[in-house]
Amino acid sequence: MSSLTVRGLEAGYGGVPVLWGLDVDLLDGALTTLVGSNGSGKTTFLRSVMGLIRPWRGSVVLDGLDVTRLSAHEKADLGLVLVPEGRQLFTTMTVLENLEMGATVRRARPLMRATMDEVFAMFPRLAERRGQQALTLSGGEQQMLAIARGLMAKPKILLLDEPSLGLSPRVTMEMFTAIRALRRAGLTIVLVEQNVQLSLAIADHAYVLAHGRVELSGPAREVRELPAVRAAYLGAAE
Repeated sequence: MSSLTVRGLEAGYGGVPVLWGLDVDLLDGALTTLVGSNGSGKTTFLRSVMGLIRPWRGSVVLDGLDVTRLSAHEKADLGLVLVPEGRQLFTTMTVLENLEMGATVRRARPLMRATMDEVFAMFPRLAERRGQQALTLSGGEQQMLAIARGLMAKPKILLLDEPSLGLSPRVTMEMFTAIRALRRAGLTIVLVEQNVQLSLAIADHAYVLAHGRVELSGPAREVRELPAVRAAYLGAAE
């Protein structure tokens, strides 16, 4: 069982507030999506939860443990893993070396070889290209590698930031198929994604952010049918 509870989260950059008291609950084994326009605070939320920026106020509780002030590495050791926007791979390293870097956290090291077999089974193209430098991969293959590297850390909760950014429609569908498979396997996932229609289609629960606040939340299927959401994000009139 893995749960994450966020209460009253406030954060920003250089004294400029971005998040204004967010309350978010992640259910064990569920896929939760954060929806909102650019600048609504989605990435800042992920970075604050992960510890890449320090929250100003509020709490982040993982499996009953307050982890608000822990570093990103300490949180990764506890099973919280972020696949960041822009992939941030070690581009001069090979696919294999990038995957090995993903397994450096203490909880993942003893299981590295078995986990590598699992991610190669999920992403066969990475297995075929295991000796290639990451910079020689296509955009879709690089995103596969970014997710696979995150999985190498044996996450309890996986945070995905814009996994389809810059990908073709075909590769985007492949990526979402992989994300759905992870959810079916019982992994707890938080998804921030520009393709709102697809993210709401595969999610269990959704939060709609606006100006750093939770505007509404609920089961993704119900949120998707709300007139305001359809008008704002799905191209449908109210």
